[in-house]
Amino acid sequence: MKISYLNEWLLFLLLIFLQVMLLNRITLFGVATPVLYHYFLLKLPVGRNPFYGIIMGFLMGLIIDVFLNTPGMNAAATTIVAAFRRPIISLFFSRVEYEDFVPGIYTAAGPFVRFTVFTVVLHLTLLFFIESFTLFNLMNTLLRIVSSSLISVVLILALDSLMYKNKAGEQT
Repeated sequence: MKISYLNEWLLFLLLIFLQVMLLNRITLFGVATPVLYHYFLLKLPVGRNPFYGIIMGFLMGLIIDVFLNTPGMNAAATTIVAAFRRPIISLFFSRVEYEDFVPGIYTAAGPFVRFTVFTVVLHLTLLFFIESFTLFNLMNTLLRIVSSSLISVVLILALDSLMYKNKAGEQT
């Protein structure tokens, strides 16, 4: 049990480091910024205390806000997604009664992909509308949401596939 918390904290720190030092410096075609730190919220076990997820989501967003000088935007978007994580999981997974069930591409591929797409689009929609705080340039905001969501979902699914293959290689 304590090993799982240690692994979660290592993933937490690694994703923050990657987002702040590498991914936020990448902007594809001037509109798409990959967001990978959301992967942490996707991989929390279903039975984990919901307040733990909310607090971890807030901390992750706050740390990213401190490094990127964005006053609370990431913290707000990540906290809202973390707060609605349980109801969103119940929309896509039928096995939510398992306490140690961790959503993943190899445990339930179809539901995990839909869950990932939904939460990433929700997160980035909240983030970009909080950032712009206007409907004046709606088409640009929608283009940023769609393009950033596409690249983020691809990166998250690739990372999940890579993490599973590493765990399977360690077990054999």
